[in-house]
Amino acid sequence: MANFDLMRRLALNTGGKILLLVMDGLGGLPREQGGPTELEAAHTPNLDRLAREGSTGLSIPVARGIAPGSGPAHLAMFGYDPLVYDIGRGVLESVGIGLDVNPGDVAIRGNFCTVDENGIITDRRAGRISTEEGAKRVEILRDIKIPGVDIDIEIAKEYRFAMVWRGAGLNGHIADTDPQQTGVAPLPAKALSPEAEHTAEIANRWLAEARERLRGHEPANMATLRGFAMDPALPKYSDVYKLKAACVAVYPMYKGVSKLVGMDIIPSTAHDTTEDEFNHAAEIWNDYDFVFCHVKYTDSRGEDGNFDAKVKVIEGVDQALPILTGMNPDVMIVTGDHSTPATYKAHSWHPVPTLLWAPATHMTDRAECYGERDCMTGALGQFPATDLMPLALAHAKRLTKYGA
Repeated sequence: MANFDLMRRLALNTGGKILLLVMDGLGGLPREQGGPTELEAAHTPNLDRLAREGSTGLSIPVARGIAPGSGPAHLAMFGYDPLVYDIGRGVLESVGIGLDVNPGDVAIRGNFCTVDENGIITDRRAGRISTEEGAKRVEILRDIKIPGVDIDIEIAKEYRFAMVWRGAGLNGHIADTDPQQTGVAPLPAKALSPEAEHTAEIANRWLAEARERLRGHEPANMATLRGFAMDPALPKYSDVYKLKAACVAVYPMYKGVSKLVGMDIIPSTAHDTTEDEFNHAAEIWNDYDFVFCHVKYTDSRGEDGNFDAKVKVIEGVDQALPILTGMNPDVMIVTGDHSTPATYKAHSWHPVPTLLWAPATHMTDRAECYGERDCMTGALGQFPATDLMPLALAHAKRLTKYGA
């Protein structure tokens, strides 16, 4: 990971401006043996030009062979070892939608799901209902009362919601109730340590009440709880890297992880397109040293198993890319947080194609286009995603020399 003590010693308050563009779940696999991946199949003249002018490689989010969640994968890109800073998704989702998570609170991410008459899950995401429909279900659950616990609950996006529980003796060491598959019933909340038994009892009481209230409200007629967590008190970008940083994202989870590391969150709406997001980045570019811009739907289409739709999302990013390149960043990194091959319909362990463009400070390699196979031979090689921030700072001339 980025050595934070070393970064504090070497980071400068001056230097170039850095743009990090993340296409969530970017990495993929061929649909047929020997064929192109989603990224390779996409028509991306703008990204291909940057690849020819820049350096390429493959980043490893957590460790070889490990498929990461989005939270750990983003922390890695931000320079935080996800095996050291283990943050539950509940905190990320809650902070991302503006809920306060204070010491002693437990934050939780919830999914609305569909169950049949026997309580068996038929759709883990309730048909990806709209955010408006999700908000209606949240209102049904809002006034659930558990003695000794204050509950804040809000819609996040589509089928996702977040909760923060406040009260004495709470502990977030609880297993998810989402079984991660259909054809089975939701799991009961289970304490993973004796200290969490009380909180697990609260979770099961809440779930029982939610089941009764949501009955008949198909397709979102049940909920599962995931990512029970507490405030991790992360080091901040301004302290470690000497950067004034901002996040442009639509989904709350990515806003949450950015806020936890000290980025300002730029207002956006659930209906923002990729072009809208890039325009938001351009509008605030002059006010920041570092801007993180996140595109979600590469991941969503991969999870749906829709190869062609993922290709179209990548092509849409490429079409809008001149908005970002027109900002003239000193360093631009284009990558994904992890791979989500459409053939897998899930996050995978495959290394992620990464492009670093910094015309004043780097040497080009032999990449002709931006794709997995070209990145395999790139100058950056295969490297831990936690190296991205030191690389970005170095190319932006924001690190001083180490030692005499």
